[in-house]
Amino acid sequence: MDNSRKALIIEDEENIAELLQMFLEKDGYTVRTAADGRAGLEQVKSFEPDIILLDSMLPKLDGVQVLKRLREEDDVTPVIMLTAKSETYDKVFALEAGADDYITKPFAPKEVMARVHAVSRRTERAAEEMREEKILEFDKLLVNLDAYVLLADGKKVDAPPKELELLYHLAKSPNRVFTRNQLLDEVWGFDYFGDSRTVDVHIKRLREKLEGTSEQWALKTVWGVGYKFETETVRANN
Repeated sequence: MDNSRKALIIEDEENIAELLQMFLEKDGYTVRTAADGRAGLEQVKSFEPDIILLDSMLPKLDGVQVLKRLREEDDVTPVIMLTAKSETYDKVFALEAGADDYITKPFAPKEVMARVHAVSRRTERAAEEMREEKILEFDKLLVNLDAYVLLADGKKVDAPPKELELLYHLAKSPNRVFTRNQLLDEVWGFDYFGDSRTVDVHIKRLREKLEGTSEQWALKTVWGVGYKFETETVRANN
């Protein structure tokens, strides 16, 4: 049985795809490639990769469309976007669509591999943490990392793993202020290559999903510093 890690490259520039494939295979990955968005989605289903390197500008379906369709069924498999676009808006757009990291072309293959390693470590760590009993309860709120379930006012809230991990990290230390860099270090991993806008995007999503649930707690912005989970009472099992 082949226990090697699997990587899928969805990239229409053949020379880039071949270069990335060479580096990934050298690192022990079994690699498949796809040259357009539709073929990429088909490969995701048949190949079940451990990580996906996804170009943003693809024929048939662009990278963001591919990512959105993927995230409708899979919130777990890490995706690193590869793109020639470097504007902050494009980065935030990719992150909001569900990307785990973002690399601007041209890039050095060694940088890509460093990011692959970082994303993989975060994913493995998240899987390990799922096996630990981690449950936090507040007024009308339950954060359960045992099953990666978020309940607000008794109703299940759809949230990807990273949003749940961020909320849990803030809520397990109520009223403590975390800087954006601390949250990047402690939730995403010390070797995360993203910028602080990543935290802002995830906080914005959580607020939209939890707005109006309770007046006893809130995700607060501490201007010029970062964020905190503000509450008066805490009841936690962890």
